[in-house]
Amino acid sequence: MQQRLGWHDIPAEVRAAIGTRTGPISQVRTASGGANSALAAVVDGVGGRFFVKGVRHATHAGIAAHRREAAVAPHVARVAPALRWRLPEVAGWDVLGFDAVDARHADYRPGSTDLPAVVELLQTVGEIPCPPQEVTITDAVRRWGPYLPEGAEPAQLVGDALLHTDYNPENVLITSDGTARLIDWAWAARGAPWIDPCCLLLQMIADGHNPASAEHWASRTPAWHTARPRDLDAFAAASLLLWQEIADQDPHRTWTRDMAFAAHAWCQAREARRRHD
Repeated sequence: MQQRLGWHDIPAEVRAAIGTRTGPISQVRTASGGANSALAAVVDGVGGRFFVKGVRHATHAGIAAHRREAAVAPHVARVAPALRWRLPEVAGWDVLGFDAVDARHADYRPGSTDLPAVVELLQTVGEIPCPPQEVTITDAVRRWGPYLPEGAEPAQLVGDALLHTDYNPENVLITSDGTARLIDWAWAARGAPWIDPCCLLLQMIADGHNPASAEHWASRTPAWHTARPRDLDAFAAASLLLWQEIADQDPHRTWTRDMAFAAHAWCQAREARRRHD
């Protein structure tokens, strides 16, 4: 997790370099959400309004995710704000400038009118071809394989679908016309197409859905139906171990505990279904 810095905490050389891309800057609003970037702000300049993200090269975990997002950006223009410029090396920083989107964060709660747009977004992501192998993104087996339960096989996670994997509602923006846009591709991965619907349903459970309701919404996507019941069972168990580990590492973050609770609820629901069947 990166400590978020204010605009004037950024080196003057970095601020000046950003200004060469935005034109003279009239306003900067530091973003409160997100955890991957030391710099995250909406910057208004003569050249337009940009969402600017930056990390220091010395922060190895942050720079890996940052570079992954930059590499994926040209491939996800159907669903994500465009990456307009990049400053890959300025005073030890790597900075990205995206189009700023006039939108609000999605509401995943039961009964929300945003849910159809969110599912439509998920379906569109499933239609985007995975970037070629030379584009460095992580692999689903590497991400979830170590957490699979006994009897499950890493091959269950294998696929050539492009996955976002982080459907936190802060990463889904709803525009004034009701369209959903997907930001923060730092955790993009390659794997089985049904994984992204599972990632979304966990977030929905964390926002108040019961597992049956969350699965109902996920099942509206074609990708969901490529999974066998044993794939979903294995992923539910792996998600529980993964999120419990994350929550244990930092017990003071409420959202990680919420995700661990959601994973536990889904895993229990899958186990109950197996016993009933």
